[in-house]
Amino acid sequence: MQARNIWRPAAVVGLALSVLLPLGLTSASERALSATLDEQKVSDRDAARSQARIAQLSDQTTDLLGEYRLVLQRLEQVKLYNANLQSLVDDQQSTLDSFTQQLEDFQVVKVEIVPLMFSMIEDLEQLVALDVPFLMDERTDRITRLKDMMDSSNVAIGEKYRQIMEAYKVEVDYGRTIEAYSGNLERDGQSREVDFLRVGRIVLAYQTIDKEETGFWNKQTGQWETLGAEYRTPITEGLRIARKQSAPGLLKLPVPGPTPAESS
Repeated sequence: MQARNIWRPAAVVGLALSVLLPLGLTSASERALSATLDEQKVSDRDAARSQARIAQLSDQTTDLLGEYRLVLQRLEQVKLYNANLQSLVDDQQSTLDSFTQQLEDFQVVKVEIVPLMFSMIEDLEQLVALDVPFLMDERTDRITRLKDMMDSSNVAIGEKYRQIMEAYKVEVDYGRTIEAYSGNLERDGQSREVDFLRVGRIVLAYQTIDKEETGFWNKQTGQWETLGAEYRTPITEGLRIARKQSAPGLLKLPVPGPTPAESS
C-alpha cells in the first residue's frame, strides 16, 4: 500500500508535465505562425510598394523615352535648319566676296575714269568754242555746271559720267535738228535782238525782228555777214518751219563752200 502511495504522485506529476508540454508547444507554434503571418503581411506591403514603384518608374521611363524621341526629332530639325543657314551664309559670303572684288575693280576704274571725264569736259568746251556760235550762253553754262559737278562730293561717280554723256548727246542732237530761237546779236559793237535760224551745224542765220536785215555766220571767216535780199524770204520761211508754223519744204540757204584744206 505504501509503495503505491509513493509512485502515484510521480505519475500525477508526469501526467501534468505531459499535459503542460503540448499546451506550451501549441502556444509557441501560434506565436511563430503569428510572426510568420506578420512577416508575410510586411512582405506583401513591401511587394505592393515595390510594384507601385516599379509601375511609377515604368511610367517615368515611358515619358522619358517619349521626350527623348521628341528631342531627337527636334535635333534633326535643328541640324537641317543649321545646314540651310550655312548654305545661306556661304551664299552671302560669296556675294560679299563678289561685291568686295567689284569694289576693288571699281576703285581701279575710278582712278582711270576720273581723268577721262575731265578730258571729256575739256574736249566739249573746245568743241563749243570752235563751233558755230549758237545758244552760246546755254552751252557754256552746261559746261560750267559739269566742271562744278566734278568737284562735288555729293554726286556719285556714275552720275557724273551720266551727265557728261548727256551733254555730249545734246551736242550731237544739235547736228541733226532745225531750231529757231530769239536772242541778242553782237555785231560791230552793237547788240540787237534778232531771230536765229539753226539748221544742224550747217547754217546759222539771223533776221531782225522787222525783217529788214538778214545775215548768217560765215564759218570760213568766223564772222557775221549780211545776206542779200534774195535770202530774206527763205530765212523767214525757215523760221516758220522750225517753229512748226509751216510745213517743211525746200529752202535756199547760204551754205559756204569747202575751204581748200577741206576740199583736199
